Amino acid sequence: MASPILLNIGGRTYATTVDTLTHREPDSMLAAMFSGRHTVPKDPDTGMVFIDRDGKHFRHVLNWLRDGVLPLLHDSQYQELLREAEYYQLIGLVDYINENMKKPDDEEPELTRRDIIKCIQSERLRFRGVNLSQLNLSKLDLSFVDFTFACLKNTVFSHANLQKAKFGDVEAVGSNFEDANLRECEFLGANLSGSTLDRASLQSANLQDASLVDCSFCKADLRSAHLQSANLAGANLTGANLEGANLKGAKLAGTNLQGANLQRAYLREVDLRETVLEGAKLGGANLLGAIR
Repeated sequence: MASPILLNIGGRTYATTVDTLTHREPDSMLAAMFSGRHTVPKDPDTGMVFIDRDGKHFRHVLNWLRDGVLPLLHDSQYQELLREAEYYQLIGLVDYINENMKKPDDEEPELTRRDIIKCIQSERLRFRGVNLSQLNLSKLDLSFVDFTFACLKNTVFSHANLQKAKFGDVEAVGSNFEDANLRECEFLGANLSGSTLDRASLQSANLQDASLVDCSFCKADLRSAHLQSANLAGANLTGANLEGANLKGAKLAGTNLQGANLQRAYLREVDLRETVLEGAKLGGANLLGAIR
């Protein structure tokens, strides 16, 4: 019986075999690593091989390598997995995801603004998994609404009241949340890449594991926001208020925090080498182990 290979993927542990890692995708990075042609560093105590990637979706990578299939995933999960497949150079998996991923931009929204207003009036406030792409929902009272898994690409929420709304795992690329009330909203694992949230109120919002790449948060209120492991690469937070925000594990490469309030923010062990911090207030911030 083949000896197991122990992997530590971003803090999550997996056990597999050399055959699994090399057989189905022989031209991949994983196959090259474990082909025997290279010396792979192992932890001297645990014998594990560490790979600095998000371990959440690696189980799908392993199942693909074992069986050549994936479970039915939401579109945002396919996109996250696609990034991992591209990193590991799993060409077969990349092709499989692209063939099976829905193309919501080519579909008509399932509801209109008028339908949404009727739902609000009748208190039917759940839009889980619904395609609401490109709708104009500005200035509506959508507080406490459940949008989990919804497709919200290029949807306009400017000036809307969305307090305590749920946006977990939504696909909301390019959406507009300018001046919206997003206090205590849940954006866990959401994809908001390229969205505009200027002057939005996000106090105590949960944005853990969210993709916020190239988002604009100019003068947004993010006091006490939860941004653990969020990807803020290239985001613009000029003048934003992040007092007391938790940014543990956040990716801040190319992030503009010029003039931002980071007092009492948690920035422990965060890599700030490519972060613009000119004029930022850092009084009382936890910068222990931060790379600057």
